[in-house]
Amino acid sequence: MTIVEEQNNQGHNPIQVNQGLSNPVRIEWKEEPLDKVTQFIKDGSHGSHKDLENGIPLLSAKDIVNGKVLIPEDCRRISNRDFDQIHSNYQIEENDLLLTIVGTIGRVALVENKKQKFTIQRSVGIFRINSTKLDSHYCYHYFTSNRFQQSLERSKNASAQGGVYLGELAKIKIEYPPLSNQRQIAQILSTTDAVIEKTQIAIAKYKAIKQGMLNDLFTRGIDINTGKLRPACQDAPNLYKESKLGMVPKEWEVEIFGKQIDLLHGHQFRNYDFTEFGIPVVKIGQVKPENVDLSGCSYIGFDRIDEFKNEIIQNNDVLMALTGATLGKACLVNGLNGIVFQNYRVGRFEPLKKENDIDKLFLYHTLIAGELLCQIFNKVNSGAQGNIGKTDFEKAIFKKPPFEEQKIISQRILSIDDKLKIEQTYLQKLQMLKAGLMGDLLSGKKRVGKCL
Repeated sequence: MTIVEEQNNQGHNPIQVNQGLSNPVRIEWKEEPLDKVTQFIKDGSHGSHKDLENGIPLLSAKDIVNGKVLIPEDCRRISNRDFDQIHSNYQIEENDLLLTIVGTIGRVALVENKKQKFTIQRSVGIFRINSTKLDSHYCYHYFTSNRFQQSLERSKNASAQGGVYLGELAKIKIEYPPLSNQRQIAQILSTTDAVIEKTQIAIAKYKAIKQGMLNDLFTRGIDINTGKLRPACQDAPNLYKESKLGMVPKEWEVEIFGKQIDLLHGHQFRNYDFTEFGIPVVKIGQVKPENVDLSGCSYIGFDRIDEFKNEIIQNNDVLMALTGATLGKACLVNGLNGIVFQNYRVGRFEPLKKENDIDKLFLYHTLIAGELLCQIFNKVNSGAQGNIGKTDFEKAIFKKPPFEEQKIISQRILSIDDKLKIEQTYLQKLQMLKAGLMGDLLSGKKRVGKCL
């Protein structure tokens, strides 16, 4: 048994997924079209139905999410009579596979523990597996594989909405080993899925905690004598004062942004400036929440360093995308080990007073907390492509705690960011592991043994 060691200081246990894998020995595998290994392939309701406030859920492709069938509170509902007509020839049963076949095709769900009646619209296909040949959990994983998804893509019709006809679905082939091996493969992949889901839940939890923390820290702040959040204003009004931004701690100031911080634009490089190799240029697409991303960037020749000294980005700089689809995305630069230039529509924020006045990490967190940007976005150019710039920021106002408190606030936020990064890195490793396992196990490149 091989154990994949992926453990970090958040307490993750080793993932026991590569159990009993051996070198490629592809014996007893078969390949057949889906209509030979299923009892039937159908799609959902084609008819029109009267919607009821209370009734049986009539679901669609959007309700197939992350391998599950979701029944939202606001879903369409139909009468028992309509339901019986739809299911006159069949009923959705446990272990049926559902596959979205219109619009966004390829999302898969396995019907498990079916406790509530529901039916589906024609945008979803229903597969009832022949259990003498195939394990439904194995089929679920096979349907999510690149191999099967590529077959779906090749089978799409040319209609405006895009979809796959049932006749074309029936022709798609599936490869499978004996049932005992299918169950082993399904167990390995399901184990990995369970750990991925647990990690995704942890990431969602930390994101929610961070959002709540940002709200508390930018309304109550930290008492530097106790190291704790100040009591809320309603609990200790004597600790607060009125301001243009509402009640703030007495030690804080509310300042005009342009009198405290300068927004510097980069150079407006033209296509003729760029070279195949040289000094990287950070454009708006390179500004990511975690850092600047220099992959796929443009370059300026090394001989032009002196020409663009004012556009050199340093570690600890605060950048923001000032236009386009990533408008308002900010990052704190770290990890640079060479010269990098700043493009025109990337903004760089510099405190006017350089010493012990505004901490750059606090400045970055002020930008992502949302209150300041809400003022800015109210002035955004409403044309085809939004833009913000120096004049938009100059008259905005922001909360400015004492310098030492700024640093403490930022460190509290960093602590939750560190936990998020650990979980996100772990999730990436799991997803890579899952992709590798699927490629090996669902093609027979690696064979499961009998140790499960």
